[in-house]
Amino acid sequence: MTDELKELGEHIAASIDSDIRGVKTAFGELTVEARADRIIPVMQFLRDDTLCRFLVLIDLCGVDYPERSQRFDVVYHLLSLHNNLRIRVKACVGEGEAIASVTPIYP
Repeated sequence: MTDELKELGEHIAASIDSDIRGVKTAFGELTVEARADRIIPVMQFLRDDTLCRFLVLIDLCGVDYPERSQRFDVVYHLLSLHNNLRIRVKACVGEGEAIASVTPIYP
């Protein structure tokens, strides 16, 4: 599974490099670090790309890191039933900042 996730991470990074801060695989999980201002194109790509097909938003949550200047992580967990894969997408936002809703993509 790790090789499959690594290849998927490389595909995502090559396809939407300007929209993300990075991709990493740790503990058998793939994490895509998205730019907060580009969350809509990132999520749309992950849903529509034929190699990704992450059609299900499983979970959406937030994490607070008070010591950071951009103290909040908005975290999305996506599922591709077609590929039997789950990934995590993170976007950092600061206090008082907003991030676009993904409900147009995942109603």
